[in-house]
Amino acid sequence: MSEKKKILIFAHYYYPDVASTGQILQDQAEGMLQEFDVTVVCTVPSYGGTIEEKYQTRRFYEEEINGVRVIRVRVPEFSKANKKSRIRNIISYYFGASKACSRSGRQDYIFTISQPPILGGLLGVRAKRRKHARLIYCIQDFNPEQIMAVGYLKNKVVLHTMMKLDLYSCRHSDLVITVGRDLVETLKHRFRKKRLPRYAMINNWIDEKEIYPLPPDHDKVVAFKKKYGLDGRFVIMYSGNIGLYYDLENLMSVIASFPSGTVTNDGREVVFAFVGAGSVLQELKAYRERHRMDNVVFIPYQVKRELIYSLNAADVHWCVNARGIKGVSCPSKAYGIMAAAKPILGVLEEDTEVRGLIEACRCGKCCAPGDYAAVEELIRWFLAHHGSDELRQMGQNGRQYLEKHLTKDISIRKYLDEIKKL
Repeated sequence: MSEKKKILIFAHYYYPDVASTGQILQDQAEGMLQEFDVTVVCTVPSYGGTIEEKYQTRRFYEEEINGVRVIRVRVPEFSKANKKSRIRNIISYYFGASKACSRSGRQDYIFTISQPPILGGLLGVRAKRRKHARLIYCIQDFNPEQIMAVGYLKNKVVLHTMMKLDLYSCRHSDLVITVGRDLVETLKHRFRKKRLPRYAMINNWIDEKEIYPLPPDHDKVVAFKKKYGLDGRFVIMYSGNIGLYYDLENLMSVIASFPSGTVTNDGREVVFAFVGAGSVLQELKAYRERHRMDNVVFIPYQVKRELIYSLNAADVHWCVNARGIKGVSCPSKAYGIMAAAKPILGVLEEDTEVRGLIEACRCGKCCAPGDYAAVEELIRWFLAHHGSDELRQMGQNGRQYLEKHLTKDISIRKYLDEIKKL
C-alpha cells in the first residue's frame, strides 16, 4: 500500500474557534484524511480576541484533533474594534505560521486561504517554495477589494501594494479556488490582460448531519428561546459575524421602523435577534439604547454543538452583504439557514452566488443592499405571511436543495478531485 501524500493547511482560525472559515477548514481537513496525511497551522484559540492562560507560555503548541495534526501559533490578544491591535495580531500570526511551517516536515501540497487578508496567500507561496510542493489558494474573500468596498482603508499606496501582492499569490498558485461564480468573474477581471491561473469554483457548506430542522417544541429550542426572551414571539434572526461587511448599522435604522409591539398577521410580537460578535457590535448596541429598541436582542456566539438550536429558534433569517461586496465575498451563513429549513430574508446584490442559490431554489426573498425601502417591504411581507404554507415551503425548498447540491461530502469530494489533478 502506497504512503499517503501530505497536505499542509494554513487555517488562521481552527477548532475550537467559532470563525466560519475555521469550521469549514476543520470539516475539510478531517474529510481529507482518507487520502492525505493532514497538518493544520493556525493560531491558538483567540477568535474573540482573548487567549486562555494555558496558551500564553510557549511559541508553539502541537496536538492531534480527530486524526489531524494541529500546530498552533501563539499570538497577542486584540480588540476587533482596534485596527492597530488587529494588525499586530495578524502580523504575529504570519511570522509565527512561517516558522511553524518548518516544523511540519515534508509536504506534497500546501493549502491556504485568503485570511488573513493578503498574508494568507503569501504564506502559501512561501511554504510552496520551502517544501517544493503544489499550492492551492482558496479565496474566501478578495482583498483589497473587500476593504475598499466598505472604506476600511483608503490609502491608495497601501491598497495598490496589497493588490500587487495578492496577484502575486494567485499567479504562483497551482490552483486558485473561489467559493462563488461571481468571485470567478473577479478573478478573471484581475487577469484580463494576463494569463489566467488554473481555477475552480467550489461552494462552501454546512454539515447537514449536524444542522437540520427541529420541531418548534424541541426542548433545547424552547430553552434557547426562553433564555433570551424569544418564546412566543416571531423571531427575525441574524446569526454570524457582526462585522464591517454587512451594512448592519444602516439595517438597524430599518428595524427601527418596527417599534416594540409590532405584530405578525396572527398577533405574535416581532423580535429582531443578533447572534454573534464582531467589530460593529457595540455600535449596534449603542443604537438600540439611543432609540429604545426593546424588541432587539443581542445573543452571544453559540458554540458549534449548540448552533442547531439557535438556528432553529428563528422564524426567518437575515442573509446580508453590504453594497459593493458582489464578486468579493459570499455569506456562508446561507448554508446553515438552508440546512435548518428556515426562509431567508436576503439583502444581496443581483448575480451573486448566494442570491442566485436563494432564487434558484425559492427558499427566500431578496432585495438589493442599500434599498432600505425594499428591505422594510420584505420584513412586512414576512410578518404578513407568518404561519403560511408559502413560508414553510421556502424553508423546505432550501433544505432539499442543500441535500442535493451543497452537502459537506459533495464539496470536499470536489476539493479532493481538483487537488489530485495537479
